[in-house]
This record gives sequence, C-alpha cells and structure tokens, in this order.
Amino acid sequence: MNTEKSDEFYSRLREQLQESTSWPSNYLYKFIVPTDTEKINRIHGIFDNTGAVIESKKSKKGKYTSISITVNRKNPDEVIQKYKEVGDVEGVISL
Repeated sequence: MNTEKSDEFYSRLREQLQESTSWPSNYLYKFIVPTDTEKINRIHGIFDNTGAVIESKKSKKGKYTSISITVNRKNPDEVIQKYKEVGDVEGVISL
C-alpha cells in the first residue's frame, strides 16, 4: 500500500472514529493472518501490556487464523497507531 493512500485511509478512519465513538472507549480490532506462530506472536506482542483481550480462531483448513483484539484506547490516534504497528507484520489483513 502506498503511503499516500494509507495516510488518506487513516485520516478517514480518524474522522469516523471521532464522530461515532466517545473516547476513551473499547475498540475491537480484527485481523486475518496466515497461521504462523511467529506472526501471531508478533501481533500478541504489539498488544502486550495494554490489557487487551485477544481471541484467536483457526480457519477450517488451518491455513489462516483470525485474531480479535478488544482493548481500551484513549483516542482515535491510539487506535490508528496499533493498526500501523500490525501493518508491519507481513501477510496480515486488517478488517
């Protein structure tokens, strides 16, 4: 994803979050990741020490794992920061 597009995407997301949510608030992240222990552990590490509740579920054939993370965030910028950190993990799809 090129930087210009992602900046535009995050800008729109920030606006939507500001309009739809009163902060601080719990936020639900959803990711699909290839079933790879190292990648899953990296995502867990990104949310380490945040008080996040993390649920993982493998796909029927076990090729992918869906990860749902509920965590309290102070504002939309904190939400976006975690999306950017997870975006550095190769092969992850953010929903």
